[in-house]
Amino acid sequence: MTQRVNPKVEPERVIELEEVVLEGMDISGHWNRMFEQRVIWDYDVDAMDRIIDLDGGESFGWCYQCAQCVAVCPVDHVGSYGPRKLVRWVQTGMDLFTSPELWLCTTCANCLRVCPKEVNLMEVMPAVRKEAVMAGHVPAELQDVFEKTARYGNPLGKNPKRRHAWTKGLEVEVPLISDLGRKVEVLWWVSDYPAYHPRGIDASRALARVLHRLGVDFAILGPEERHDGDSMLRAGEEGLFEMLAEHNIEVLNRYEFDVLLTTDPHAYNAFLHEYPKRGGTYNVVHYSRFLADRIDELGLTEEISQKITFHDPCYLGRHNGEYDAPRELISALPGAELVEMWRIRENGYCCGGGGGGMWLDGHAADHQRMRLSEKRVLEAVETGADTLCVVCPYEVSRFEDAVKSTNNDGRLQVLDIAELLAQAMGLPTD
Repeated sequence: MTQRVNPKVEPERVIELEEVVLEGMDISGHWNRMFEQRVIWDYDVDAMDRIIDLDGGESFGWCYQCAQCVAVCPVDHVGSYGPRKLVRWVQTGMDLFTSPELWLCTTCANCLRVCPKEVNLMEVMPAVRKEAVMAGHVPAELQDVFEKTARYGNPLGKNPKRRHAWTKGLEVEVPLISDLGRKVEVLWWVSDYPAYHPRGIDASRALARVLHRLGVDFAILGPEERHDGDSMLRAGEEGLFEMLAEHNIEVLNRYEFDVLLTTDPHAYNAFLHEYPKRGGTYNVVHYSRFLADRIDELGLTEEISQKITFHDPCYLGRHNGEYDAPRELISALPGAELVEMWRIRENGYCCGGGGGGMWLDGHAADHQRMRLSEKRVLEAVETGADTLCVVCPYEVSRFEDAVKSTNNDGRLQVLDIAELLAQAMGLPTD
């Protein structure tokens, strides 16, 4: 036996055997030698400290690497991601503030649902993104959306004066509340894609017909409405969100209404959780719940002989707990069969549009095998469904594109629940 002494360690602590035989087996080798305790505090912690020192970034340092988040992270299913991985990458030197990884999180909240330490990327990522935005480290496609939204009040860069142009030629009246000059039962917050995108317009016209058939006293804001700002806030543009929220609250507070009806789950989230902090408190209802509470009044008489599967929007489901209303409506459609995908409700998959992801597909393409929307469409096809039903305006366009890119056009159609209800009510579906 030879004893070798590390000058930094007391000799009595060091025992090194050149030859070791255990139960007849030679286990000699450098790996069996006992040295001083491995130094684990020599890491540069500046990158981690910079994050956890942010307002909202504190929980990033709570991760203890159990990796439960990775199994449910939708981005990891098409690439390599998850809070556990982000923490480890930062620990070993990655600068999250300038890394492309910063923009891949969709703030879907599935990681937070399973995290035993409550590491909250719904707060961490916007906090880091805010710093990145101020430093100019923003993907070009997202910066373009920020600029369009600031200039036009919507991320599509459309003329705000034409925000209610979708109502032209509609056989039912969709009044502007400014023209009515009175209180209404329902003020419908239409949102951007339902007002400007061709497929969003289809769903808006269907919903207008449904509301009219129900006899609802409703109106819209039209040109006075701007983007709700929720996605801008999650993408780190807090200043833009504040500007939008200030405008929208000022407009809403001019009018009297009982219910603020939202089409977009992201707007629903903003009005529930962000606007009240700034003086905008309203009775907010998502249109799926509003209609589900009136199923008996809808007059669903026409057969919808389809197998229908449903995608849970992250900001309606996990963020705000509404899973049942869309399923109640689908189940009420005459002749329809609801077939569920394997990831639903609390563990529902993400379409990829949240947290600014709606405008980051180009950026994500460099870091993922496929878009999240494509992954979800493949899961929908596996059910044998004829129709993928959605209740979020981001999803119609995202999933229709994904149906085409996965070569499933002609096999799976994407419809908003309002379109399905209009069909079952025998209403026009132009």
